[in-house]
Amino acid sequence: MENAQVDFKEYVDKVLDLYCNTPGTTGRIRREDRRLAAVLYQRGVTLRIIEQSMLLAAARRSFRAPGASPLSPIRSLHYFIPVIEEVSGNPPSNEYINYLKMKLAKIPIARIAAAASKPP
Repeated sequence: MENAQVDFKEYVDKVLDLYCNTPGTTGRIRREDRRLAAVLYQRGVTLRIIEQSMLLAAARRSFRAPGASPLSPIRSLHYFIPVIEEVSGNPPSNEYINYLKMKLAKIPIARIAAAASKPP
């Protein structure tokens, strides 16, 4: 879905929904997250790029070495800015995105939530 097809409020709501439902996040929206979503709209970052970026970041966090120390939950939409820039410059193929979705779907939700809630 391109930004031209979505109005400002719908775009911001969709970005925040994607953020809240990305594995590893706290699921809470802060004022700064809403502001950043507005900035992303103004910059013309497509919802597709944002969705792919969050998926890629979640996969990288989820598929770590089994003995690695747990990561803190993602507390801000700003966490995804470097990945959004990476994906904007070099978008992954649709096949790779589908592969990541399939791999993440196989991870039990409880394991993702437990890893995100463990203190560092």
